[in-house]
Amino acid sequence: MKIQILGTGCAKCIKLAENAEQAAREKGVPFELEKITDINKIMDFGVMFTPGLAIDGQVKSVGKVLSVEEIKKML
Repeated sequence: MKIQILGTGCAKCIKLAENAEQAAREKGVPFELEKITDINKIMDFGVMFTPGLAIDGQVKSVGKVLSVEEIKKML
C-alpha cells in the first residue's frame, strides 16, 4: 500500500504523516509512506488545499489533519 502525504511540509502536513504512519502500523498493513512537496505534483492530484492524503494514488482527504482512527477506516 502506498500512502502519500500531499503538502509543503507545514506542521499540519507533518502531523498527518505521523497519523497515517501510526494508523498503518496499528492495522498491521505493509505500506510505503511518500511525502509529495512539489506544488505542481500536488496540483496533478487535483489538490488545492493541503494537507492532502492519497492512498494508492487516490485522494482520500484534502485540507485537514485526519485522526489515526479516521485513517484506519480508509486503509
